[in-house]
Amino acid sequence: MINYKNHREKIDKILKKEISLQDNVQYFLNRIEENNNLNAFNFVFPECIDKAKEIENKILSGKYGKLAGMVIAIKDVLAIKDKPLTCSSNILKNFVSIYDATVIQKLIKEDAIIIGKTNCDEFAMGSSNENSKFGNVLNPYDNTRVPGGSSGGSAVAVAADLCDVSFGTDTGGSIRQPAAFCGVFGLKPTYGRVSRYGLTAFASSFDSIGPFAKSTEDTALILSVIAGIDKHDSTSSNNPVTDYMNNLELNKKLTIGIPKEYFTEGLNEEIKNSIFDIIDKLKNNGFEFKEITLPHNQYTIATYYILTTAEASANLARYDGARYGYRIENPKNLLDMYIESRSKGFGKEVKRRIMLGTYVLSSGYYDAYYKKAQKVRQLIKNDFINAFKSVDVIITPTTPTTAFKIGENIDDPLQMYLNDIYTTSINLAGIPAINIPIGKDKNNLPIGMQILANQFEEDKLLQMSYFIEKNRLLSH
Repeated sequence: MINYKNHREKIDKILKKEISLQDNVQYFLNRIEENNNLNAFNFVFPECIDKAKEIENKILSGKYGKLAGMVIAIKDVLAIKDKPLTCSSNILKNFVSIYDATVIQKLIKEDAIIIGKTNCDEFAMGSSNENSKFGNVLNPYDNTRVPGGSSGGSAVAVAADLCDVSFGTDTGGSIRQPAAFCGVFGLKPTYGRVSRYGLTAFASSFDSIGPFAKSTEDTALILSVIAGIDKHDSTSSNNPVTDYMNNLELNKKLTIGIPKEYFTEGLNEEIKNSIFDIIDKLKNNGFEFKEITLPHNQYTIATYYILTTAEASANLARYDGARYGYRIENPKNLLDMYIESRSKGFGKEVKRRIMLGTYVLSSGYYDAYYKKAQKVRQLIKNDFINAFKSVDVIITPTTPTTAFKIGENIDDPLQMYLNDIYTTSINLAGIPAINIPIGKDKNNLPIGMQILANQFEEDKLLQMSYFIEKNRLLSH
């Protein structure tokens, strides 16, 4: 059984010998096996039991890292040396990484235990985890429903108690949306706050790495470990890293923005009511609210899918059957090898996005689509810059609905893309956001609420989340 609320409490129990780390890791391995039907993991690393013994000795000796004994699952798009790196795609079926991503290096240095790699939409492209060569991931609250995507396996791993914390990636909502559907905390940091070195690129100017957790405290602890500049990633920022974990208490009541564009037609009524219930409680606790406007919000989905597919088209050109990954047998010639390897190696959604991206970058369409979308991206970013002149944080829904049925949207790409209506603008602007679980709907499905802050102000997100959690303002 999980008998601790957060990592701090877990360390305390290990030091008091109330729990054994080896038993704890074995418990998670057993849970993964028992819940195999959820299909959350692509690969499990049973040798982590040996690591548990080593780290338990370090804890008992008093010399241990910040994450000592934290059992972590990793989305199968991040490189772990000598472990498979498939991106849930047939084209990387037998590929094994030859190095560790920077995030992985930081976790290992602080004595975390990596238990396995989680299932996801192929190359992180999807909102439902129905685009994986390993098959669908199931929502633990209702196995007929999706867990969200693309980091569905990572969200389920935390929600179903298969690990302490997990890692996902967020290009347009791929941490926050599954966190909302599975009832856990999910943080997308500021673009550049966390190194992307060792992350298999989908859309390089959008991709962010972040954690799923059961508490704000563990989310803050993880961020304090993984944040910071990295010489291997030129887009990583040298902005100072806050001690997020020990800076969770608010020293003043924040001004909170409510964007009118996010609470219009199309938002599930139960989600809307749950969020306004939290807002009322925050008002009673002395927080000031202000209605704001994000006038270019209506263009976010179109802008996002033009720019990300363009970047995906360029990034995925390297999978050609020549250098690594899947290659057809006995090609007729070089061109045949390229065409057949990519046709059979990539799944339907990935091929759709490559074709869309190639189209918007092609001669005659570049100015009409890609160049125009870049200009609109700046307008969307400016909307947030203006909003944060008068508010500290912004509260919005994370998703328009709770978890939908498996197969419900798979044949309607536009409807699937609209599930990202409240999350893509954050990636376009490069700002941080967190999903916090705030209750359940009439079908007992989790409801998520999103908190946004200005660039590199993750401390405000975490403080707001912690206040809501600590003061029991959540509905469940």
